[in-house]
Amino acid sequence: MPVHRRFRDVIRIGPVQVATYFDGHGRDKHTAACSAPGCGFSADYPDRSGAELAARTHRCKA
Repeated sequence: MPVHRRFRDVIRIGPVQVATYFDGHGRDKHTAACSAPGCGFSADYPDRSGAELAARTHRCKA
């Protein structure tokens, strides 16, 4: 069964979107995902600053 996440505090830094969500245990998690076609970059981080740093330093290969 797929997991449905509700993202909040979504911002865009270049082609990368950074958002916050609750994991299955009620903790805040932060994700950075590139929205460029064919890129496929996404990663989860325990803190918002890590996700924003990944978004700022990401370079698309697509």
